[in-house]
Amino acid sequence: MNIEYVGRHVDLTDRIRSLTEERLAKAARFLVEPVEVQLTLENERHLRVAELHVTHRHGVLHAREENNDLFEAIQNASDAIEKQARRARKRSVDVRRRANRQVAAERHWPIEVLARESVDAGGAPRVIRSTRLEIKPMTLEEAASALEASRRGFVVFRDAETEQINVLYRRKDENYGLISPEL
Repeated sequence: MNIEYVGRHVDLTDRIRSLTEERLAKAARFLVEPVEVQLTLENERHLRVAELHVTHRHGVLHAREENNDLFEAIQNASDAIEKQARRARKRSVDVRRRANRQVAAERHWPIEVLARESVDAGGAPRVIRSTRLEIKPMTLEEAASALEASRRGFVVFRDAETEQINVLYRRKDENYGLISPEL
């Protein structure tokens, strides 16, 4: 966590720095690294103002507190930041859980491989091997790059725009083919 201190008509002491680091350590538990913090301390007539601006990977948090006591203002501002960070963390976890619940039923689809001998012999085909694949939402370009990185000759994915299951496969002429459902 990077903390930048700005003092306007305020002396920045070691006590202020240690209090700020101690109070922000609680909020940092709920944030994704890297975290940039700017603490601005001001004297306005009879009030002391502590303004915290926290930038992290998923957004920005801001709190401004005024009090007669500078340390009380810092504590109140850091408490407000911790509350915002906790709320943002809970919101992101809820969004992920909701998204996982929606695609959980369609996430794994079995792929069946048939033995060539059983088909040629005229007997009933048997399932030799079954594989479960995770179906991720992605664009066609992301699926193409996933296919290039994969050892398989195909990628099953959920189109991010249409929300439908598609299959991108590598053709024998080294081009790609796309199988998409008919509406």
